[in-house]
Amino acid sequence: MPKVYYTIQGDEWDIIAKKVYGSEEYLTDLLKANQQYSDIVEFSAGVEIICPEVEKKTLASILPPWKR
Repeated sequence: MPKVYYTIQGDEWDIIAKKVYGSEEYLTDLLKANQQYSDIVEFSAGVEIICPEVEKKTLASILPPWKR
């Protein structure tokens, strides 16, 4: 079951990803789950953001094959 995050004034997608998942890398996962807000850069307070479960990325999974 996905979690819900309620924005605070001034939140941006990368900030929300960092708060929820610990890294800005998950920004695209948030955008996919919340397409109705994709045109918003800076949020006002109280917007409900769905935070889907994501597979945590490891260093090995983001390195090119010849560096694994």
